[in-house]
Amino acid sequence: MYAITIALHSLLRWVVIAFGLLAVLRAISGVSGRRPWTPSDDRAGRLFVIGVDTQMLVGLILYGLLSPITYTAFADMGAAMKDPALRFYAVEHLVIMLGAIALVHIGRSRLRKAHGDAARHRTAAIFFTLGLLLILVGTPWPFRAIGRSLLPSF
Repeated sequence: MYAITIALHSLLRWVVIAFGLLAVLRAISGVSGRRPWTPSDDRAGRLFVIGVDTQMLVGLILYGLLSPITYTAFADMGAAMKDPALRFYAVEHLVIMLGAIALVHIGRSRLRKAHGDAARHRTAAIFFTLGLLLILVGTPWPFRAIGRSLLPSF
């Protein structure tokens, strides 16, 4: 079960990044092109939110129920804080990603309340860009010491 869930979590990373890029690019092009807010802009933001929420659900299942990494970390948090890999997966990854999810949700909520197309695009550009940047920073890329492969192996 763990192998399937971690593979799903790894694959969903690409969906979230793709939806995030779509939402950010639409928001930036809306700001720079001074174009009206369209249903496609709204859909891009909604897909980004759905993507991060789905990824969070899978991640929390891993974190709380299935991961031997967090099980090991929780067995001795003092030792886990001294081990960069355990610390990353037990604390840093979770905190960074929860911050990203919060930014995406705040942005989505604020843009729905914004008055005018320019304000909507600007709000989406700011919050979605910051959320996507945090996602990219908190991802265990292969070039990092704590990294994982770009695609899961089955």
